[in-house]
Amino acid sequence: MANLIIVESPSKASTIKGYLGSGYRVVASKGHVRDLPKSTLGVDIDNGFAAHYINIRGKGELINEIKKEAKNADKVFLATDPDREGEAISWHLAVALGIPVEKTMRVTFNEITKTAVKSAIKAPRPLDMNLVNAQQARRIYDRIVGYKLSPFLWKNVKNGLSAGRVQSVATKIIVDREDEIRAFVPEEYWSIDAMLATADKKAFSVKFYGEESGKIKLESREDAARIVNAVDGKPFYVKSVKKGKKHKSPAPPFTTSTLQQEASKRLGFQSARTMKVAQELYEGVNVGAAAGGTLGLITYMRTDSQRVSAEAQEAARAVISEKYGEQYCPSKFRNYKSRSGAQDAHEAIRPSKPALDPQSIKKHLTQDQFKLYKLIWDRFIASQMESATLATVNADFECAGYIFRTGGYTVTFAGYMAVYEETADDTQKNADEEKDVKDIKIPELCEGEKLDCREVIPAQHYTEAPPRYTEASLIKFLEEKGIGRPSTYTPIITTIISREYVARDGKMLVPTKLGEVTTKLMKESFSEIVDYKFTAKMEDKLDDIEHGEETLEGALGKFWAELEPKLAAANENAVKPEALPVVETDIICEKCGAKMIVKSGRFGKFAACPNYPGCKNTKPLEENKPAPKADKKPVVETDLVCEKCGAPMVLRSGKFGSFYACSNFPKCRNTKQITKEIDVPCPKCGAKIVQKHGKSKSVFYSCERYPDCDFSSWDMPTGEKCPTCGAILLQKKGKDQLVCSNKACSYKRGKNEQ
Repeated sequence: MANLIIVESPSKASTIKGYLGSGYRVVASKGHVRDLPKSTLGVDIDNGFAAHYINIRGKGELINEIKKEAKNADKVFLATDPDREGEAISWHLAVALGIPVEKTMRVTFNEITKTAVKSAIKAPRPLDMNLVNAQQARRIYDRIVGYKLSPFLWKNVKNGLSAGRVQSVATKIIVDREDEIRAFVPEEYWSIDAMLATADKKAFSVKFYGEESGKIKLESREDAARIVNAVDGKPFYVKSVKKGKKHKSPAPPFTTSTLQQEASKRLGFQSARTMKVAQELYEGVNVGAAAGGTLGLITYMRTDSQRVSAEAQEAARAVISEKYGEQYCPSKFRNYKSRSGAQDAHEAIRPSKPALDPQSIKKHLTQDQFKLYKLIWDRFIASQMESATLATVNADFECAGYIFRTGGYTVTFAGYMAVYEETADDTQKNADEEKDVKDIKIPELCEGEKLDCREVIPAQHYTEAPPRYTEASLIKFLEEKGIGRPSTYTPIITTIISREYVARDGKMLVPTKLGEVTTKLMKESFSEIVDYKFTAKMEDKLDDIEHGEETLEGALGKFWAELEPKLAAANENAVKPEALPVVETDIICEKCGAKMIVKSGRFGKFAACPNYPGCKNTKPLEENKPAPKADKKPVVETDLVCEKCGAPMVLRSGKFGSFYACSNFPKCRNTKQITKEIDVPCPKCGAKIVQKHGKSKSVFYSCERYPDCDFSSWDMPTGEKCPTCGAILLQKKGKDQLVCSNKACSYKRGKNEQ
């Protein structure tokens, strides 16, 4: 009889089958096979929080098939994911399939490679009930909160709402930020730039700092005018020039949180998309026989650890030495310390075979798989490389007793930067905040040297409200506050959006009216449930259960002892918040004659009688019905002529909007973008600049003479020149801010500022 290996997913099963001989059968459970019932609490609070699990609907046939396989097998290896959730799935499988203890073998692997799988099969262990109980406790916590608090929301807000232990906190975070933005009062401040020139006419820009005694804040036009008048027409002198060398270390390899953040910022991936693609890379991809066939390309993607195995470090060093040179290898391996409170159960996210560089297997990957694998590969290889060496320069200048400054750096040895550089944080910073400029170019200066001042430019600014959260910044906040764990970040965000507590506005997460009303009620009645520290402590208690330092019954008992009296008091004292706005329809209820209103339910929106529960009449809304098949659209001709065949061009619509197409299609497949001219000349050749659309309808601007002229920009060019260097100013996409198109110039100001 063959041994049986049970995994969660068919793709994982397919990968593992290729590593083992005919003595093993590999089957997939397709996730959980048992769960708490949907229609009842399913937890006996008075009997040690005993959970009543049932087989998931639709899984009966699959369970019976696997049960037959298990009965005929010598041994049953439970090879679900190496975390709490995976351990719980294995336990549920063992119970549902009736597998005897002596036949039950638990195996885990951090990476799905031939070596890792075979090593795991040789060293099975029993089920870890501490891990199982930690997952059970999380599930029961969430079930109690959901089932006990949701009726409270139905009574006081509207039917169908759901309260959640962590989703309520996440919604509160977004609502709190919106409150901050509304309450924010902009404060005026000013900056002053001076354009200086050496005796041989070499010009460069410096910024006002203050006096010898320290920095001076310019809070009004009068403050700025006082400085401008004092230095106007007077010479500047070089006070000091400091040159130095600085070493910059690479960022550590990815954890779940940092991968989701960086994939959002660099690739524009939502967290759910990131984790879906990461799961595919972990479970296995066929990369061709030459590269090893089907194998898992990355290590387990749900981790908060920055630890890397010695074998992986050796493999990375070999890649670095061969690809970049021995000078890019540090004298000793780099090791990174995981953040405080990390579980550290698995390694950091890294390529399972560092020698398998992304370009060599690109043709075997989907576009998303390639992008994410390259991001993971680049970050890991860079994390094991030598530091970058920067030549820094900082100079102070004195005029009329005031100090002006400039500073920056140039890269003299790229080190890890040859592969990867971490992106900037989402957090907005005020324009007057000092920062080093990359590739700064200032002439050679001597202390005491006299400089001419060509221009002094004051600029008005206003402080900006804190930005709304994006998925990336919300995940970062959740991790910093200890709310949730690597496996929960994506479900948290998905849940609060699907339940309409939060909506997307581009990349930003914005609370809905429903989210704000619900959060207000939760803060008034269950302040602890939505308290960051309380939620983080609950996560710590789950960790204690996992490590055997707390029992499931003990942790849940303390929680329920605190929640029960609060629930009773809230139901007695709750003040019903302001009602949500009612959306009326034109539909008249045929049972009672009232005008029906829009309601939301499990399957979307519908029309309901406002006299509920006296009248329970409902009707589907027209918007939920499939649209009737439209007649073929009439062809819209244009004045354009196809340059390939001479036929007239017509207007067509596609996935990314309207475009011009040859009327001789399909014989001629020529197409053209619909462009919009903007009244600004190209800074490179003087031709017209046009607005175009890229992938996913993204707007960008380019010269109409492309490709003869290669000017392009994501930000809209304006007709205004930079007062510092003379280049054109660009309006930042999504912001009321103008910035210089010259990357070496740091000039920027508000769109309506003078």
